[in-house]
Amino acid sequence: MRVLIVDDEPLARAAMRRLLAPHRTIEIVGEADSTATAGAAIAETKPDLVFLDVELSGDDGFDLLASLDCPPIVIFVTAYAEHAVEAFAVDAVDYLLKPVHPDRLAESLARAERQRASRIRQAPVIELRTPRRTVFAQPGEMVALRADGDFTQVYLAGQPPMMIWRTLAHFESVLPAPPFLRLGRSLIVNRDRLRHIETLSRTSTRLTLEGLPDPIEIGRSAGARLRDAMAASKPPG
Repeated sequence: MRVLIVDDEPLARAAMRRLLAPHRTIEIVGEADSTATAGAAIAETKPDLVFLDVELSGDDGFDLLASLDCPPIVIFVTAYAEHAVEAFAVDAVDYLLKPVHPDRLAESLARAERQRASRIRQAPVIELRTPRRTVFAQPGEMVALRADGDFTQVYLAGQPPMMIWRTLAHFESVLPAPPFLRLGRSLIVNRDRLRHIETLSRTSTRLTLEGLPDPIEIGRSAGARLRDAMAASKPPG
């Protein structure tokens, strides 16, 4: 699971990193110390799970969750027990009191993994049919799609591309936007899998996407569309 740690105390963030270090299935994708920086970090890193302090330098974690259209899984971590009822009212997967005990953390991670698995099972699937086989893929598994005449090459994470007898316009109509962005006549990318954007020149940009072995190069207009989309997705301020 991809994890973001949100706490306004640097020592508390460092302690959580140490507690999470033995859990090999956890990838810490970032830290934040306020609701503003947390909102930006969630938009950028797309974590599966957020460890969230309740009180954040004048704001609180509940304000952050209320500002998000699709909140990630949340485990509240706080020194105050009185917010527990409110935490579970917003569907937090658990509520940990500081100092966090390693056994309680393990229980919380197991709960978070079960909730993550449940979300994956409930996600819609896309039928990808070739002359030899049919694959039912969840949208999150799809990294990019490239037009090839009346066909579309569909890139699933960690797999060779599939040539599907469907137009790119068909996939644009059935895939959720966001996270899927059409960057031109021939390319759609999954913004949630975007890991690095490198400007090569005024007319060329290189994209690194999780699940693809090689980066994708796009032109000037596609790069401008991507930057506009990324800017629009960031929270105000």
